[in-house]
Amino acid sequence: MDLAGAFVDFAQLGANWVLWLLIALSVISVGVMIDRGLWFRGRDTDTEVFTRELRGAFDRDEIERLQTKYKDDPSIAIQVTLRGLAERGRGPESVAEAMHGERSRWRRGADRNLMILGTLGNNVPFIGLFGTVLGVISAFQNLAVKSADAEQQTLRAIAEALVATAVGLLVAIPAVIAFNYFTRKLKIVMGGADECAHTVLSLVHGEEHGDLSPQKPTPKAKDDKAKDAKAKDA
Repeated sequence: MDLAGAFVDFAQLGANWVLWLLIALSVISVGVMIDRGLWFRGRDTDTEVFTRELRGAFDRDEIERLQTKYKDDPSIAIQVTLRGLAERGRGPESVAEAMHGERSRWRRGADRNLMILGTLGNNVPFIGLFGTVLGVISAFQNLAVKSADAEQQTLRAIAEALVATAVGLLVAIPAVIAFNYFTRKLKIVMGGADECAHTVLSLVHGEEHGDLSPQKPTPKAKDDKAKDAKAKDA
């Protein structure tokens, strides 16, 4: 069996079908970009402001008000925090596990379809190059035909074949950029969730051990202050 001849015959199909494949992949890539862009919208928050409000809620015993205020907030950090607060009565270990599970759930949702962008960014240029190779093989077959315009047809076919590589790069570059952007966005959002989770744990641990906020003097501090006052009066 002449495998080389069979491949040459296959190459006669040219690069047109590869171009249609690249167009289909570009549509998929754009669709994933739009989907991830919509999903990430509103998932981040100003963690510094939120943790300050969270500490204030613990100090003033207004946890329920905080939960009611943010129950519909799409931010991942806030939802992880609320999940931990819901388990506050069961102890720090339950709070930590609940927040870990909530974080994993959101992480799974954020990762969805990102692999498609990474795969397209890494492999689409090779698909375009494959189309170019097929087009070049088909173009050189025109030289075997003894005709007046054989050379002109060959050069035109080579130029058309090179379009496949260009289109492949045109599809791959935005996919790589989008993949890097969403991956970085995911790290930032999950970092904010970790920050809020650690804040909740520190506050719950302090609450469990009976630690009071810095604004409220401890009984020992009150006794020391009273003794100092008596000493001054004496």
